[in-house]
Amino acid sequence: MPIHICSTCGTSYPEAPEPPRHCRICDDERQYVPPGGQAWTTPERLGRGHVNAWRQLEAGLFEIHTWPQFGIGQRALLLRTAGGNILWDCLALLDDATEALIRSLGGLRAVAISHPHYYTCMQDWARRFDCPVHLHAADSEWIMRPDPAVRLWQGETLDIADGVTLLRLGGHFAGGAVLHWADGAEGRGAIFSGDIVQVAADLGRVSFLWSYPNMMPLSGTTVRRIADTLAAWKFDRIYGAFPGRQVMSGGAQAVERSAAWYVELLKGEQA
Repeated sequence: MPIHICSTCGTSYPEAPEPPRHCRICDDERQYVPPGGQAWTTPERLGRGHVNAWRQLEAGLFEIHTWPQFGIGQRALLLRTAGGNILWDCLALLDDATEALIRSLGGLRAVAISHPHYYTCMQDWARRFDCPVHLHAADSEWIMRPDPAVRLWQGETLDIADGVTLLRLGGHFAGGAVLHWADGAEGRGAIFSGDIVQVAADLGRVSFLWSYPNMMPLSGTTVRRIADTLAAWKFDRIYGAFPGRQVMSGGAQAVERSAAWYVELLKGEQA
């Protein structure tokens, strides 16, 4: 029996003769069911019509993105470290070419994911590369396929490699996390932000929302807390959730400037 993958968000569900009637992730107000209704695919069907494209973003960092776009359309980031490779966020498609390329680069030490919208087929990546998946415990209710490889962490930070730290920021999801890479941006530090701190179309700005597709905001208090938490970490670059969305320099200033303006707009009365 196949696993079933939601065509809208990419979340995978357990093996069954038929797919579920509903995708719990898409039924949540932070996501959506498209006008045509719930649709499903399987790994085999997905692999017949899609491939994963690669791009090197800087020394030691690669982007992996499924083409044509599938689901939400996020990218995964492959970070190479002296202690092993880390996959940040995840994709529904794990084809033979992707496996071969990752193995040629040294395999995976761990997978870490920002929030439930990108859990996708994390279980299959973990099994294929015999590595753990690090998820924040506050989001455990959104794991649709329980697996022994899933490691739930608690608290505000988790070191997963030398100079690589997960930071819980919350906001979009209670366990929403970003990854801090101390050696990124030629030693100036980088943040992998997922949707928790969303890089905007203006690449000098970021934003913060409870629901991106439904455009529902976070409170000013939450946004201020997120910005204040990040202010304690050194970083100059932000790699967002989607291809081309990165703040190449001045990332810390972009977070502070954007958060301050966000909070001001929530407090004020606009004409």
